[in-house]
Amino acid sequence: MKTRVIPTPQSRERDLSKALVSRYLSPVIRAPSVRSFALLGMTAWFAWLLLPKPPLLDGISFSQCVRDRNGKLLRVTLSADQKFRIWTPLEDISADLIDATLRYEDKYYAHHPGVNPLALARCALDLLRFHRVTAGGSTITMQLARLRFHLHTRNISGKLEQIIRSVELERHYSKNEILEAYLNLAPYGRNIEGAGAASQIYFDKPASKLSRPEAVALSVIPQSPTRRALHIDRDNHSINLAQSNWYDRAKIDSNAEFSMRNFQPRMQTEQKFFAPHFVQQVLESSHGRDQIITTLDFEKQRAIERRVTGYIASNRNRGIENAAVLLIDTRTMDVLAQVGSADFNNAAINGQVDGTRSPRSPGSTLKPFVYALALEQGLIHPLSILADAPRSFGEYNPENFDREFLGPIRACDALARSRNVPAVELASHVAHPTLYQFLNTADVHLPKPESFYGLALPLGGAEVSLQDLVRLYAALANNGQLRLLRRIENDPVAKSRRILSPEAAFLTLEMLGNVPRPEMNCADGTHSAPVYWKTGTSHGFRDAWSIAVFDHYVLGVWVGNFDGRANPAFVGRTAAAPLLFQIIDSLRAAWPEPSVPHLPPPGSNLKRVEFCALSGDLPNQFCTQHVEGWFIPGVSPIKTCDVHREVLVDVASGLRVPLDDGTRQLRREVYEFWPGEFLTLFEQAGIPRRVPPPFLPNNGSELASRSGQKPVIVSPSKKEIVLASTKRIPLRAKAEGDVREIFWFAGKQFVGKAAPNQVVEWTATAGDYEITALDDHGRADSHSVTVR
Repeated sequence: MKTRVIPTPQSRERDLSKALVSRYLSPVIRAPSVRSFALLGMTAWFAWLLLPKPPLLDGISFSQCVRDRNGKLLRVTLSADQKFRIWTPLEDISADLIDATLRYEDKYYAHHPGVNPLALARCALDLLRFHRVTAGGSTITMQLARLRFHLHTRNISGKLEQIIRSVELERHYSKNEILEAYLNLAPYGRNIEGAGAASQIYFDKPASKLSRPEAVALSVIPQSPTRRALHIDRDNHSINLAQSNWYDRAKIDSNAEFSMRNFQPRMQTEQKFFAPHFVQQVLESSHGRDQIITTLDFEKQRAIERRVTGYIASNRNRGIENAAVLLIDTRTMDVLAQVGSADFNNAAINGQVDGTRSPRSPGSTLKPFVYALALEQGLIHPLSILADAPRSFGEYNPENFDREFLGPIRACDALARSRNVPAVELASHVAHPTLYQFLNTADVHLPKPESFYGLALPLGGAEVSLQDLVRLYAALANNGQLRLLRRIENDPVAKSRRILSPEAAFLTLEMLGNVPRPEMNCADGTHSAPVYWKTGTSHGFRDAWSIAVFDHYVLGVWVGNFDGRANPAFVGRTAAAPLLFQIIDSLRAAWPEPSVPHLPPPGSNLKRVEFCALSGDLPNQFCTQHVEGWFIPGVSPIKTCDVHREVLVDVASGLRVPLDDGTRQLRREVYEFWPGEFLTLFEQAGIPRRVPPPFLPNNGSELASRSGQKPVIVSPSKKEIVLASTKRIPLRAKAEGDVREIFWFAGKQFVGKAAPNQVVEWTATAGDYEITALDDHGRADSHSVTVR
């Protein structure tokens, strides 16, 4: 039995709706026109989905933007297509510029799908009615398509392609991405593209810092970039009219915005290359970076450039026309200023050559590292007595700059006064490393083998650059740690590498602090803060140098000619040092630093004690004058002074006796027992010394021989191999001050005799010999020599 279904009111309504749809809408749906529109809509939808994704900024070349440590623009490079085009993210573009651009170019930008149908229709009507377009119909997206794909849109096919490309861009990119791309490619006159480049070049500021009037001025340029580009020396009437039109279209009240309406934009300054040598070196190692923040301090760079310019101008009458300067911070090795020449654009001085990178003879600027090695290897301490006297090293006969010799001199004074002979003498003794090996370890690679330079190396016998010298002096300031120079801010600080002991570095810097500063042309000769500095003069007066460590900086100065022309004025102390101290005084005046005492590094093996002021040794009971000084325990050649000795003197004759035998009236007196060569040097320098009287005749010279020091053979050296082709072999020895003669023997054969300060020449045949030096008190020294 079937159950009868009784329709409810709701079911009756549904049935009624179906009936109405079937009766009225079905014929409409079945109509051909409606089906065509539906098919067209679906086709358009699928076409929209299938639109290919065009590249937005792929393959676009942008300029490299080099800035100083505080963001100051130093240089904008040209892109690959010779444009000034700085990549600038949308968030770094002034909101005023974005607003002004949208108001002027495309006020419906946020609402259209890439094209504005109403604007295009208006353009079409204008074309039909007036045969010309009275208002633009291109949206920002369409303008981007034209710029990005280099479209010619003055014909119908070009315009259609522009529309299609615009729709493609809108399909695949957000409005912000499209606007960002447009503001980076829009033309702003000349070869300037993009808001970032325009704001930097026209107004000398980043796009984020634009004022409202500046933003309005830039927003109207892309519509007519050739006519509206800004000038330095005059107003541009075309851009002034365009600005006024912008304010009218924006419907901004003229009274409220009077000052902005009357803003007449001009290009701030002619685009310059700041710190050109520095920037060039940065760009050589920074390929692919659009934004480079460097370590350079623009204000310090400009201050040093002004000093160099003024110094050259005031010293041109001396033939000084060019200079190079490098300033670094020793804490980070940041290059703060780099002046490669006095004038980058001066072809007469080859101004585009970078004097901080050019290898030149450094003169005496490498001497401190000879002393540092000698300190480290235990050959000297700062108060050791050295001989500044004529000396031959084979065929090499070094002389001092002043052609004079000072005689016995403390090591610290020999370095401070830049004496050549003591430096060469020390260089002949340092080993493992030698100076050449030390430079190689410090990445100062010389092109020739060590034998090529010989002992002339500490006097400027090789060529190094100012950058190399500044790095080496920074190692002294950094307790012997060497690091690379740093030029890019976000680069990590380079790992350090030890090239000297902390003790040797500290003592060397202390010795350089004894150099008195030249007061000629210095702004403040009474400055109390210490400066540790050294000068150098190359052979033939071609280069003048001055390097200083002060506060937490190293400053290097070079004066000379890039073509190598000599000038007698190119002397380190009188040509480079005055400029060095002018710069130091300027930096300290503008950027004062607290004075920090120069103290030994924590944990260093250094001790400060009293020394005999005369001999440089630890004082004995007879030393009356003392001076404080540093030494390295266990390394420095420390011994008790044996120069001051008490002797017995016969009152009647004034002669010395070896002991008190009770037969004479004696007195005790202190005399100076100097080696014979030092006595000769004192005599030549006109410095009298209190030397002991001779012994009383026939009164125990054998006792004297036991109490004094034996001679020390200096030439030839022990186990030296001498060529028989050498016509004469020099024999020389050091002896006590009371020695009058030295007798020389080759085996049992007597060779000759001479005073301790004189050389005996020996004519030898091939063979092995035992060379003996015997003084007139019976004390002797000997060692073996081979003649071949």
